[in-house]
Amino acid sequence: MHTSKTSAMIKYDIKNLNTEDLILIYKNILKPRLVEEKMLVLLRQGKISKWFAGIGQEAIAVGVTMALHQEEYILPMHRNLGVFTTRDIPLHRLFSQWQGKANGFTNGRDRSFHFGTQDYRIVGMISHLGPQLGVANGIALASKIKDKKQATAVFTGEGGTSEGDFHEALNVASVWQLPVLFCVENNGYGLSTPTNEQYRCEHIADRAAGYGMESHIIDGNNIIEVFTKVSELAKSIRKNPRPILLEFKTFRMRGHEEASGTAYVPQELMDAWAAKDPVLNFQSFLRDEGMLTEANDVLIKEALHSEINDHLDIAFSEAPIQPDLSKELDDVYKSFEYKPVIAGQDSSEVRFVDAISQGLKQSMEQHPELVIMGQDIAEYGGVFKITKGFLEQFGKDRVRNTPICESTIVEAGMGLSIAGMKSVVEMQFSDFVSSGFNPVVNYLAKSHYRWGQHADVVIRMPCGGGVAAGPFHSQTNEAWFTKTPGLKVVYPAFPYDAKGLLARAINDPNPVLFFEHKGLYRTIRQEVPIDYYTLPFGKASVLREGNQVSIIAYGATVHWALDTLDRNPDISADVIDLRTLQPLDTEAIFESVKKTGKAIVVQEDTMFGGIASDISAMLMETCFEYLDAPVKRVASLETPIPFASQLEAQFLPKQRFEEALKLLLAY
Repeated sequence: MHTSKTSAMIKYDIKNLNTEDLILIYKNILKPRLVEEKMLVLLRQGKISKWFAGIGQEAIAVGVTMALHQEEYILPMHRNLGVFTTRDIPLHRLFSQWQGKANGFTNGRDRSFHFGTQDYRIVGMISHLGPQLGVANGIALASKIKDKKQATAVFTGEGGTSEGDFHEALNVASVWQLPVLFCVENNGYGLSTPTNEQYRCEHIADRAAGYGMESHIIDGNNIIEVFTKVSELAKSIRKNPRPILLEFKTFRMRGHEEASGTAYVPQELMDAWAAKDPVLNFQSFLRDEGMLTEANDVLIKEALHSEINDHLDIAFSEAPIQPDLSKELDDVYKSFEYKPVIAGQDSSEVRFVDAISQGLKQSMEQHPELVIMGQDIAEYGGVFKITKGFLEQFGKDRVRNTPICESTIVEAGMGLSIAGMKSVVEMQFSDFVSSGFNPVVNYLAKSHYRWGQHADVVIRMPCGGGVAAGPFHSQTNEAWFTKTPGLKVVYPAFPYDAKGLLARAINDPNPVLFFEHKGLYRTIRQEVPIDYYTLPFGKASVLREGNQVSIIAYGATVHWALDTLDRNPDISADVIDLRTLQPLDTEAIFESVKKTGKAIVVQEDTMFGGIASDISAMLMETCFEYLDAPVKRVASLETPIPFASQLEAQFLPKQRFEEALKLLLAY
């Protein structure tokens, strides 16, 4: 072992690294330290608003980044400045990002390191720490499917390992043998909570055994150990794909963020870790070994200070962002030019469930890069048999059974999108999406708006009551998602629409929640084109026309409305099947209501906060002078959906709809 006879407290085994290599490593570890020191000055001057210091942890970010190839993805956190600087992102762009300026990476929409950049193969974190672990799985899955022989590295802290996403991600990575380096920076504290109040095992690395996974403990302050060990492991998993858990023992010398301070840390602990400073120790080693003279060190620092100051001047001279309303609205979704695929002449009568299966199967044929994931969807064919036979036709790479871990599978879909692939995720029941809610509404929905990265993911949502399945298998929870900008929400009522809209959803590069009412699966039949075709979003279907009232419905409620009119042939009504809820065809709604003067909106969801409430409000704002009566809403009872059939019948608004309609007509 080549160690120094030096003042450095850390022992370095430089292996086959030459002086040129070691000086490059020194420059790379020094650069983020000098940038951070400058940022702390600017923070005190009020020129930046917040800072999460990585001082004392630079060796991990720099060593891991140097160990990976430029084309391999890294998913860092907010203390990993060294990832960004080692990937040679121009400093002025980072400075602009931290000041919320246009030359940053998020157009002023997010701060610090909450961004990614495909140009540098970096995918930044969100404040909910866990999702990036599952996203790394998706990126690695794409690499494995395409046989790219690439590693993916993802960072988290010891605090983040307490989140469920950590355990889900490690389990899936192990089951699927994905080439991911899970890098845990164990710096002793989750904000102010010490590790002995976070977990009971001796080392976080010990957890790997429970997932059948290899693990290593690395001195996170030893830049050479980090670089050489991670280089060795990355090379290994490129050849033999598998996940590895790496625990880097380190310490942060500043507070969680600067306002937090470090008063909760014993001074003797601060002193002990200060002596292990990764930058100063490596500097001492190089000097004592005669590889770095004082004069050369001064020149290196002067060059870095000059670079920092020059790039700060560029960022400070950049004008503040000027709000542009149309740009803000346009950037919520990735632009998509819809090109219709017209249905052929040949058709056959199929059930709703068969139309979904056809649309999904034909989309798999249209898009060779499309992967479907979900519980029991492979050999078993899914609980509703929609994917029966898919495994035999498309293979295990593209038809993937998942463990029961909704959160990390949604995240994997995001990772596949980052790596240029499409995915369809099946929630076995829409109720279960609550276990994956965070990545849907905070990652998929916001990524394009934040840094221009679209989420090419469709989430299939079998939903709805009328099948005596009780409170956890019968919800119709579309309003959870229509509230969230960045998501599209589809809810067909007929087989023809279901097949064409599903194909359209898969073509769309934006995240789509595709609701499929279970009660319609095997009860509704219709002539449906045999060949592949698409239908547009944001275009309602006017099923019947009349002049007394406008009935606005979607999903199963469309059939309730039609049945009611069949029983009451004297009622002359427009029946509008919305088909998509986001985007919503407001033009069709307003045009109908202006004609009839009365409107009733029916939804299966409970009343408060549902789609009907928003449509009612829009009608009151837009069509008030045309209305001959208040807009009527009909919805389920304000209770969870019950199991017993007689209670469920009372809960659902199916029977109450006819009474409400007649009362409105009599107003």
